[in-house]
Amino acid sequence: MPLPRWLARFNRRFTNRFFRLFAGRLPPWVIMRHRGRNSGRTYEVPLAAFRVDAGFVFALTYGSGADWVRNTLAAGECQIVRGGVVHSLSNPRLIPAAEGFRLAKRPVQLVLRLIQCDEFLALDEA
Repeated sequence: MPLPRWLARFNRRFTNRFFRLFAGRLPPWVIMRHRGRNSGRTYEVPLAAFRVDAGFVFALTYGSGADWVRNTLAAGECQIVRGGVVHSLSNPRLIPAAEGFRLAKRPVQLVLRLIQCDEFLALDEA
Protein backbone atom coordinates (compact mmCIF):
# COMPACT_ATOMS: atom_id res chain seq x y z
CA MET A 1 0.00 0.00 0.00
CA PRO A 2 1.64 3.26 -1.11
CA LEU A 3 2.08 6.17 1.24
CA PRO A 4 -0.48 8.99 0.80
CA ARG A 5 -0.07 11.46 -2.08
CA TRP A 6 -0.18 14.45 0.30
CA LEU A 7 2.98 13.10 1.93
CA ALA A 8 4.65 12.78 -1.46
CA ARG A 9 3.81 16.42 -2.24
CA PHE A 10 5.15 17.51 1.16
CA ASN A 11 8.36 15.55 0.65
CA ARG A 12 8.85 16.91 -2.86
CA ARG A 13 8.51 20.46 -1.59
CA PHE A 14 10.32 20.32 1.76
CA THR A 15 12.03 17.06 2.72
CA ASN A 16 13.78 16.50 -0.62
CA ARG A 17 15.62 19.81 -0.20
CA PHE A 18 17.17 18.46 3.00
CA PHE A 19 18.07 15.07 1.50
CA ARG A 20 19.75 16.72 -1.50
CA LEU A 21 22.42 17.99 0.91
CA PHE A 22 23.89 14.49 1.28
CA ALA A 23 22.08 12.22 -1.20
CA GLY A 24 24.48 10.92 -3.79
CA ARG A 25 27.34 10.92 -1.30
CA LEU A 26 26.00 8.89 1.61
CA PRO A 27 24.48 5.45 0.88
CA PRO A 28 21.73 4.33 0.75
CA TRP A 29 20.78 7.76 -0.59
CA VAL A 30 21.22 8.43 -4.29
CA ILE A 31 20.29 11.20 -6.68
CA MET A 32 18.28 9.80 -9.57
CA ARG A 33 18.37 11.68 -12.87
CA HIS A 34 15.47 10.90 -15.16
CA ARG A 35 13.84 12.54 -18.15
CA GLY A 36 10.20 13.67 -18.18
CA ARG A 37 7.89 11.63 -20.41
CA ASN A 38 6.22 14.67 -21.94
CA SER A 39 8.47 17.62 -21.21
CA GLY A 40 11.81 15.94 -21.95
CA ARG A 41 13.16 17.91 -18.99
CA THR A 42 15.80 16.29 -16.76
CA TYR A 43 14.77 15.86 -13.13
CA GLU A 44 16.85 14.96 -10.09
CA VAL A 45 15.24 13.20 -7.13
CA PRO A 46 16.86 12.06 -3.87
CA LEU A 47 15.93 8.42 -3.22
CA ALA A 48 17.03 5.45 -1.18
CA ALA A 49 18.32 2.49 -3.19
CA PHE A 50 19.97 -0.77 -2.32
CA ARG A 51 22.68 -2.45 -4.33
CA VAL A 52 22.13 -5.91 -5.80
CA ASP A 53 24.38 -8.05 -8.01
CA ALA A 54 23.07 -6.72 -11.33
CA GLY A 55 22.32 -3.12 -10.31
CA PHE A 56 19.99 -1.37 -7.88
CA VAL A 57 16.53 -1.83 -6.37
CA PHE A 58 14.21 0.96 -5.23
CA ALA A 59 11.35 0.47 -2.80
CA LEU A 60 8.32 2.23 -4.26
CA THR A 61 7.01 3.76 -1.07
CA TYR A 62 4.62 5.96 -3.08
CA GLY A 63 3.71 3.20 -5.52
CA SER A 64 4.42 2.66 -9.19
CA GLY A 65 2.37 5.74 -10.14
CA ALA A 66 5.04 8.16 -8.90
CA ASP A 67 6.30 10.43 -11.69
CA TRP A 68 9.93 9.32 -11.39
CA VAL A 69 8.87 5.67 -11.71
CA ARG A 70 6.66 6.30 -14.74
CA ASN A 71 9.37 8.42 -16.38
CA THR A 72 12.03 5.77 -15.80
CA LEU A 73 9.83 2.96 -17.12
CA ALA A 74 8.92 5.01 -20.21
CA ALA A 75 12.53 5.97 -20.97
CA GLY A 76 13.95 2.54 -20.20
CA GLU A 77 16.94 4.14 -18.51
CA CYS A 78 18.16 6.67 -15.96
CA GLN A 79 21.28 7.65 -14.07
CA ILE A 80 21.99 7.71 -10.37
CA VAL A 81 24.76 9.34 -8.39
CA ARG A 82 25.88 7.19 -5.47
CA GLY A 83 29.01 7.79 -3.43
CA GLY A 84 29.93 10.55 -5.87
CA VAL A 85 29.97 8.06 -8.79
CA VAL A 86 27.50 8.24 -11.69
CA HIS A 87 25.88 4.90 -12.58
CA SER A 88 23.93 4.43 -15.82
CA LEU A 89 20.97 2.12 -15.28
CA SER A 90 18.71 0.40 -17.78
CA ASN A 91 16.06 -2.30 -18.08
CA PRO A 92 13.68 -0.91 -15.42
CA ARG A 93 11.10 -3.41 -14.26
CA LEU A 94 8.61 -3.75 -11.48
CA ILE A 95 9.38 -6.79 -9.36
CA PRO A 96 7.13 -8.70 -6.96
CA ALA A 97 7.15 -7.67 -3.32
CA ALA A 98 8.49 -11.07 -2.25
CA GLU A 99 11.54 -10.65 -4.48
CA GLY A 100 12.09 -7.05 -3.38
CA PHE A 101 12.03 -8.03 0.30
CA ARG A 102 14.38 -10.96 -0.40
CA LEU A 103 16.92 -8.59 -1.97
CA ALA A 104 16.78 -6.05 0.89
CA LYS A 105 18.82 -6.37 4.06
CA ARG A 106 17.02 -7.25 7.27
CA PRO A 107 16.82 -3.72 8.79
CA VAL A 108 15.51 -2.35 5.49
CA GLN A 109 12.95 -5.15 5.28
CA LEU A 110 11.61 -4.27 8.72
CA VAL A 111 11.12 -0.59 7.85
CA LEU A 112 9.50 -1.40 4.51
CA ARG A 113 7.13 -3.89 6.11
CA LEU A 114 6.26 -1.33 8.78
CA ILE A 115 5.20 1.23 6.16
CA GLN A 116 3.52 -1.53 4.11
CA CYS A 117 5.63 -1.07 0.98
CA ASP A 118 4.60 -3.68 -1.58
CA GLU A 119 6.19 -2.53 -4.85
CA PHE A 120 9.80 -2.45 -6.01
CA LEU A 121 11.65 -1.25 -9.11
CA ALA A 122 14.81 -3.02 -10.23
CA LEU A 123 17.32 -1.59 -12.72
CA ASP A 124 20.43 -3.15 -14.21
CA GLU A 125 23.73 -1.33 -14.33
CA ALA A 126 24.51 -0.60 -17.98
